Amino acid sequence: MEHQAVWAIVIFLLSYALLISEKIHRTIVAMLGGLLVVLSGIVDQATVLRHIDFNTLGLLIGMMIIVSVTADTGLFRFIAIWAAKRAKGKPVRIMVALTVITAVGSAFLDNVTTVLLMVPVTFSITRQLRITPIPFLMAEIIASNVGGTATLIGDPPNIMIGSAVKELTFGAFIANLTPIVIIIMAAYIPLFVLLFRKQMRAEPERIRAIMELEQAGLITDVKLLVKCLAVLGVTIAGFFLHQIIHAESAAIALSGAFILLLLTGERHMEEAFGKVEWMTIFFFIGLFSLVAGLVETGVIADLAARAIELTGGDVAATSMLILWLSAVASAFLDNIPFVATMIPMIQEMGNMGVDNLEPLWWSLALGACLGGNGTLIGASANLITAGLSAKEGYPIRFMAYMKIAFPLMLLSIILSSAYVYVRYLM
Repeated sequence: MEHQAVWAIVIFLLSYALLISEKIHRTIVAMLGGLLVVLSGIVDQATVLRHIDFNTLGLLIGMMIIVSVTADTGLFRFIAIWAAKRAKGKPVRIMVALTVITAVGSAFLDNVTTVLLMVPVTFSITRQLRITPIPFLMAEIIASNVGGTATLIGDPPNIMIGSAVKELTFGAFIANLTPIVIIIMAAYIPLFVLLFRKQMRAEPERIRAIMELEQAGLITDVKLLVKCLAVLGVTIAGFFLHQIIHAESAAIALSGAFILLLLTGERHMEEAFGKVEWMTIFFFIGLFSLVAGLVETGVIADLAARAIELTGGDVAATSMLILWLSAVASAFLDNIPFVATMIPMIQEMGNMGVDNLEPLWWSLALGACLGGNGTLIGASANLITAGLSAKEGYPIRFMAYMKIAFPLMLLSIILSSAYVYVRYLM
């Protein structure tokens, strides 16, 4: 192994150890680690810039702006009170309702947009009940990644796979992945109740207070709400049609954001930019830079190639290996560069005589999307939610999250393994 590859691994592992320890803020660790990759000569600045996924960053910034302006209308508080009343004010029922809404929303929006919409709702409810929001947020993180697995537009790995394999259409993703997503969510919901029920005990008077809250008047600016919903609707439609209109999700989200700012005037602009989670944005930049060192020195490609060689080209064995490798790798690495590496590897297997690649593509999608639940840095939605939670004074600790989420992730991969084998390999 070349010395540059060794140094890339060392820098990555040291950075990751500091991220786990939480002694230094994760944004500082990621940025310094990424800069060290450049300053040490492992990868030059121009190459690192090519590895930074500006589509992801643009999507995040655009949706943060839209959500920020929409929050000024009182919509999220209205949804919070409505959901809480429908659940009779009981915290466990509220958690289940929000979890299901998050999973469904993540399938038809994307998981990042969904958590940006759901987190303010969650904080509004938990403030009323005077209980910790962390169990709600953890359940929503996990549900967002599971729900995002169901469709072509739900999670970035699916978008990448769909772009690379034209035969895998929007309908194909729904037909092949939605059934297992429903099964996984059906298994998760009772487990969420079992794991978190002791932390969701509210005083009877707080429950009564929620049931007595009036919904009338919660929408403070109807005209602004109409503008926000119109722009949000057009933006969501753009996500559905992105392959037809040949526009990336970042361009769609940023267009929606700046059209909304144009319609609402400059008075909302400064506040909206102030609410963008810039620490999270820079964390992503640092993380992409760290992984660039592993990609450019051939570390990730070498690991993927060696893993696939173990199967000898057998479709069943390769599918299972891709599913599990993708899941474990995506829990600890960002799944976007990993999927970018795996796509040409699978395509090359087709050139080497493997006729049936379909199980391999679905295994990659399931492993990459569901594996993101394994740790707090496994997926964009995880990091966004953690950043928003910390800003509200409720930090989600890396190991506390992993202790619950990693076993749940393994359960989803076991269920996915059975699904892939029964549906495609028997």
